[in-house]
Amino acid sequence: MPFLNIDQLRFRLGDWQLQVSLQAERGECIALIGASGAGKSTLLSLIAGFERPNDGVILVKEQRIDELAPAARPVTMMFQENNLFNHLTLYQNIALGCHPGLKLTEADRELIERALQATRLGALRSRHPADVSGGERQRAALARCLCQRRPLLLLDEPFTSLDPRLRAEMHELVDELRQTHGLTVIVVSHLPLEVARIADTLAFMHDGRIEEHGATDNTLAEPRSHELREYLQFTAPG
Repeated sequence: MPFLNIDQLRFRLGDWQLQVSLQAERGECIALIGASGAGKSTLLSLIAGFERPNDGVILVKEQRIDELAPAARPVTMMFQENNLFNHLTLYQNIALGCHPGLKLTEADRELIERALQATRLGALRSRHPADVSGGERQRAALARCLCQRRPLLLLDEPFTSLDPRLRAEMHELVDELRQTHGLTVIVVSHLPLEVARIADTLAFMHDGRIEEHGATDNTLAEPRSHELREYLQFTAPG
């Protein structure tokens, strides 16, 4: 069985419906692409538990999670907004991933130190979010995700506001952390050629469905559907 198995998931919102089946292996990175309104963020919200499906199941390691509360799922989600607390230091914001009341054990402190080191934030631990760059705030949000110790990481366009160089650095960092920690990653992006650098497979969503899903290079080089060809032409640089 795959690590993540989404089977005939259905979610209705008025006249619009999402209907998705998707699988991911342990340690795989899937880039989820498609136009606005295709259902990408909705699918992540369903996996994370912020929305409830009308039908279908979500399994992680063969265990059903779609009926669990968000906090009980083996899932961490990082949004476009980093959701850091301005009155807390970066260290404290990251530590929230271990305990919401900052009641830290020695093991927690060791984990935070490893997360700081992995995201290259050790020297900035005492600074507040307003005193660091946007890229550094996003690294802090990613470090907090690591401290939650959950094997499935969902990224909902968290690097869109960064310039191309910083986006590339963040993608490289995600890839490094994925391989180091054995994370399974689903990343939503409107920049398929950029995210392709770290994605093993590419899933193209259109009107609430996954129209194509395959190896990244092959899917980009030989799109089968008119919708994907049109989307890639629209998102091509220049």
